[in-house]
Parts: sequence; C-alpha cells; structure tokens
Amino acid sequence: MGGVDKPARTVGGRPMRDRVLAAVADAAPRVVVGPPGPVPAGVRVTREDPPGGGPVAAAAAGLALLDPGTPVVALLAADLPLLTRAAVGALLDRLDAGHDGACYVDDDGRRQTLCGVWRVAPLRAALDRLTAERAATAEPAAVEPTPPGGPPHTAGPGGAAPLTGAPIRALLVGLRVRQVPWTGAGPPPWFDCDTDEDVRRAEEWAR
Repeated sequence: MGGVDKPARTVGGRPMRDRVLAAVADAAPRVVVGPPGPVPAGVRVTREDPPGGGPVAAAAAGLALLDPGTPVVALLAADLPLLTRAAVGALLDRLDAGHDGACYVDDDGRRQTLCGVWRVAPLRAALDRLTAERAATAEPAAVEPTPPGGPPHTAGPGGAAPLTGAPIRALLVGLRVRQVPWTGAGPPPWFDCDTDEDVRRAEEWAR
C-alpha cells in the first residue's frame, strides 16, 4: 500500500487496528506492536527490534509486555478488519490441554497463524529456542556492549537481531497446534488487507 500505516486504514469508519482491538476487548493487557499512533485508552504500545523486523520479532516485543503469569495470548495481525469477539472465542474454546495453540485454517489447509491463540509458556520457550538457533548459525556475528543490568545483545548478519526476518512457521516448530476451520456465519475472520482492493472487499463485508 505504498508504505502507509496499513492498520490505520479505515474499514466501516474505524481503523483496522481498532477493529482488531475491539475483538479482544476483554483481554488484559492489550498490546499493539508497531509505529506510535493513537490507540484506545489502556492499550500498551511497543516496537519490535529492529523496527520492521517481522512478525516473530513483533511477537517477542509483545510478549515482553505481558503481565507476569498471563496464561494465554491472542497473536493477531493488525489488518484483520473482519475479526470478531465470537471468532476469538471459538479459538479459545478449542484450545484444550493437549495443544499449545489454536489457529484458524483456511479451505486450502493453510494455517492462519496470525489469527490464533497460544499458551504463553510454550510460546516463550519457542522464541528462546529460535533466538538461540539463529544466533548460533548467523555469520558474521557481533556482540554489542552489555546494557546496564542486562545481558549482552547478540546480533546476527550485519548486526541484525537474531529474530529479524524469521518466519512464523519457524517459531511454531515443535508446538502442538490445533487447526480450527471457520464454521461461523459471514466472511472468514482471518481476511487481511494487503491491497486497496482488499480494503474495498472488507468494506462491503463490513456493511
């Protein structure tokens, strides 16, 4: 979309980001990872490291702001204007003791991993595992100065953080994922808006 703040684009008179936040209105806390911008009261805002580092880096930044002891997190793209509380609730209902997460799957069998709910502990463990794997295989590697009170920051190629550009599928390796088909009325909740045409279609559905 030409570099615009895509989640700020409106559908049905509301920014897509706000529509996603409304679908998890009963969650606490709610965290937005992305460029600074207006958000509803009480929503925490942070940025992935480095900015634009991709969905795994964004997931790590968001998890860092969760309250201690948070058991489950909804991991959602910010451009899902058709997401509803009912759709999120259906995922939570399907997240049983035998799975680490639940996400929607489309009619072609593709996981919609940025429209899912996940147990925080195994998701954090997966982030730690992927960070270690990518740091170990990055060439050349660099170790930045230790920040006060913290561990050294290990960088990957060109000084990039290990999670930069990592695909979500790499994060979910080893996790037990329940794939949930959409059986509700209306358009699929994972419909995302990558083009102006997508926004137009979402507008029609949102009427």
